[in-house]
Amino acid sequence: MKKIVMLCLINLFLPGVLLAQHQHHESAFSAGTGIEPQPLLAQALRLQEALTFSGSSLSLEDAKRLRILSDKPLNEETVTGIQEILDPYCLNVVHINPEGRVKVERGPAKALLVQNGWTSFLVKVHNEAGITAKLEAASPNAARPFHSPSFEPVIKKEHELSPGQVANRFVEIQMYANRPLQPELTGLKLEYAIVQIYSKDAGKREIEIGYNAGQGSQDLGFRNSTHILFDVKPSVKVKFHIKDDDGTPAMASFLITDGQEHASGKFTGVYPLPSRRVAAFDAYPDFFFQPQIYRKDGEHVLLAPGKYTISYTRGPEYIRQTKEIVIPGHAESMDISFQLKRWIKMAELGWYSADHHVHAAGCSHYDSPTEGVDPKDIWRQALGEDLNIAANLAWGPSWYHQKSFFTGKDDPLSDQKNIMRNDVEVSGFPSSHAGHIVLLRVKEDDYPGTKLIEQWPSWTAPVLTWAKSQGAVVGYAHSGWGLEPVQSTDKLPNYMVPKMDGIGANEYIVTVTQNLVDFYSAGDTPAPWELNMYYHTLNCGFKTRLSGETDFPCITDARVGQARSYFKPAATNSALNYDDFVESLKKGRNYVSDGRSHIMDFAVNGREAGIEESELSVKEGQNVHVTAKIAAYLPAEQDKTGEKTAQTPLTKMPYWDIERARIAKTRKVRVELVVNGEPVDKAEVEANGSVTDVRFSYKIDKSSWMALRIYPSSHSNPVFVKVNNKPVQDKKSAEWCLSALNQCWKMKEPNIRAEEKKAAEAAYESARKVYRNMIDSR
Repeated sequence: MKKIVMLCLINLFLPGVLLAQHQHHESAFSAGTGIEPQPLLAQALRLQEALTFSGSSLSLEDAKRLRILSDKPLNEETVTGIQEILDPYCLNVVHINPEGRVKVERGPAKALLVQNGWTSFLVKVHNEAGITAKLEAASPNAARPFHSPSFEPVIKKEHELSPGQVANRFVEIQMYANRPLQPELTGLKLEYAIVQIYSKDAGKREIEIGYNAGQGSQDLGFRNSTHILFDVKPSVKVKFHIKDDDGTPAMASFLITDGQEHASGKFTGVYPLPSRRVAAFDAYPDFFFQPQIYRKDGEHVLLAPGKYTISYTRGPEYIRQTKEIVIPGHAESMDISFQLKRWIKMAELGWYSADHHVHAAGCSHYDSPTEGVDPKDIWRQALGEDLNIAANLAWGPSWYHQKSFFTGKDDPLSDQKNIMRNDVEVSGFPSSHAGHIVLLRVKEDDYPGTKLIEQWPSWTAPVLTWAKSQGAVVGYAHSGWGLEPVQSTDKLPNYMVPKMDGIGANEYIVTVTQNLVDFYSAGDTPAPWELNMYYHTLNCGFKTRLSGETDFPCITDARVGQARSYFKPAATNSALNYDDFVESLKKGRNYVSDGRSHIMDFAVNGREAGIEESELSVKEGQNVHVTAKIAAYLPAEQDKTGEKTAQTPLTKMPYWDIERARIAKTRKVRVELVVNGEPVDKAEVEANGSVTDVRFSYKIDKSSWMALRIYPSSHSNPVFVKVNNKPVQDKKSAEWCLSALNQCWKMKEPNIRAEEKKAAEAAYESARKVYRNMIDSR
């Protein structure tokens, strides 16, 4: 009785349905002779179980008939009875001849689909060849509706897709072969398979469906596919009413899942189905590489009738919540309300979030039907993650199209609470081998005398010099790439020479000596690789500041602001503006965070980071007092995802995450006082969302830099403490920097143009003298 009730509920609520045409069919549907009843019955019972798992099922009557049949003696009547039960559900009949050629015919099942939902059908397989390969379904209507990825500055003609091509690629087709079924054909003369079809569109739609059992197995001519006219029933328009914690309308992030079994594949149980999303043409620009969608108050999503789980949030300052919903079968529309819940509101504490490294093209983005997405599509992502400042950077991929959005001013979408600026990352350019660089607040985005990417300099110092001459604030991106030590170690700091074989802060070891670098990016590469270089250069007296970035959607395409900066404008009563943001980065009036832990108002003897050059002078042997306000949030109980993150090596994603900072299974994190790169004291703080004052006292014997960190979740910028007016200088760090510099020249010199090599060599030699002088003076 319980099983019958479950099957009724499945048929009533779940998106997948199984549709049978109960008519008698002969010819191609006849199974022939020599069919073994026992394995066919076993497969039929597994098939019924699989259909139930996938959100579909046989009718109650047919399920009962199959159960009765299983209790009878096994003979030819068993074979006939199974076919009489299952054949009406078959969309196609597949014949594999003795030579392994596949021929396809139309089956008797009704050609009905539901928009934005999965529909399951059976496929009858006559396997005369006895092959045991995978049976695959294919359709030109299921081809990708975009071309991705691409790293070309201009799209290639062969990659262009027309609007008509995109519109005709509206379905997803897959064979369900999860347990209790198996991926391959069994080799039996007769068996059944499950094909699942998803349609993005509603209305009458013709779909070409073919099958193969390995490349080259298709039959000749037009016999390996069928053209079926489907009636696709429209889905339900579900209107979202979204309120922030203060009751105002908001944009938020929504992950909609059905909890059912689907064929293996990325995001197959997610809605709207990501693989059919095309931001350029859809009602809302949902990205195909993300499971979540973003909606603001009053917007909608189209969902097929069924039961769903919706997980919703709005960035790391919010608590993720879930809601179970049921979409009725005969409604045209419905309304759902969502009340967002914060654990902290940083803007009210005077701190604003920013991600200085976001892209609208390249990496996970498509380059056709459009060359990346528009800034307005990135804007929605920033709003949905509660990101106050987003720097949308044009770079090598689709450069000539994306730079058309550059104005040197805030994007017109910007408002009093959120700002987006279209700036530049010098990546995919001749200098990229030496390190990618981010140029914020540039007034001109073409290097002097150039019209093409290929004409730009082949090392980073000239680009940095030019950008700073126009008032830009500049720094190296994804710093850790190329800074992996030649001998593996997670120790921080360590004295292993970095490989210098990547695109991070490699040439920083040179340009930092020329005062050409304002900030050093952190948060999106392994923390030990990033911070080791940074600590050593601070130990040499340089004062580059830290800034958080995501490099969306390249290093991660999960969401913008996954790593971010929180900055405090100099004038607390002024309106939010981009100038205040970049000046805060330049001065170090910010900290790096994953958004789940915060280091606010860090100060040494009352001198806050980012104020008056972040410097103070003390006497040798004096105790200094370190203060800060700390807030962090962890779930009270660590879930499986958190446990996995905590156990993942620091060199694997996610690189910066508060679960890595959780102390064992507690809800506490450790705040460390770092002096000249070494942790010298610590305090434990409850990560329950409350703001806690922390204090340290430390005896200063020599000029030092000091910072706080919750490793690896957040990191403050340094405060520099001078003793006897002497600079911060550490001989061992200077020796490390010199070795790193020589390794950098060895790795980068071959890719510097001949006509630029003399200037580059001189800059490297000048940097060597700086480090040698430090070594000799100690």
